[in-house]
Amino acid sequence: MNRQVETQLKSGERLDDLQIHGYEIIQHPKRFGFGMDAVLLSAFARIKAGENVLDLGTGTGILPILLAAKTKGTHFTGLEIQAESADMAARSVIHNHLQEKVSIVTGDIKEAASIFSPAFFDVIVTNPPYMTQSHGLTNPEDALAIARHELLCNLDDIMRESAKLLHPGKGRFYMVHRPFRLTEIFSSMSRYGIEPKRMRMVYPYVDKEPNMVLIEGLRGGKPRITVEAPLIVYEKPGVYTAEVLEMYGLDKSIPEEYKEVRF
Repeated sequence: MNRQVETQLKSGERLDDLQIHGYEIIQHPKRFGFGMDAVLLSAFARIKAGENVLDLGTGTGILPILLAAKTKGTHFTGLEIQAESADMAARSVIHNHLQEKVSIVTGDIKEAASIFSPAFFDVIVTNPPYMTQSHGLTNPEDALAIARHELLCNLDDIMRESAKLLHPGKGRFYMVHRPFRLTEIFSSMSRYGIEPKRMRMVYPYVDKEPNMVLIEGLRGGKPRITVEAPLIVYEKPGVYTAEVLEMYGLDKSIPEEYKEVRF
């Protein structure tokens, strides 16, 4: 049966094809939609068989759904404070028949350690707001502003709660962010005992500055970081590199709805 027949969309919502296992995701143009950053993070994160994974600030559930499709993890949980986004995420889980592998919880990142059991998760992933509260903010009540700006949580909130929820000595943390905030990111990780272990810069073109950074941390790890080869997005305008296309599971081009990258 066609999933589009099964799922009742609310006013203004649409179904976007995720190009993997026939999965689709419910999105709304007035709420933040996933972009390339989420897809790159799902490719960067290393999830092992049997592991439990938490996505902090899951939005409409893109990371748990992609990771459930791409990895052999046992269970994926998405935590989201905005009730409307969490509702869309939960309905996308049902739409894709993933209820046994993916759970969506409505709640505050700042209270994550009280929502879930301590040291329960093997892996935490997050695609958090990139901008500080004051950076270009217009309407602080807007759902898009909450997704882009640190209005409801900041880096310290994410690291503090992650440190409590990850297994000491083996729990891994994965995040996509902006390079201009690397000093803050590493400082916060160190403050809460999440040691940076792996980093990869993402460049729009080979001769341009990076506009994203992918980071892996280890709860209670020893100091030592590996800087991986740069990831280049475009060969030339409108033409994506083979590596990026492979991350999407595509041969030629990326659908328009995937191309958004937050600035």
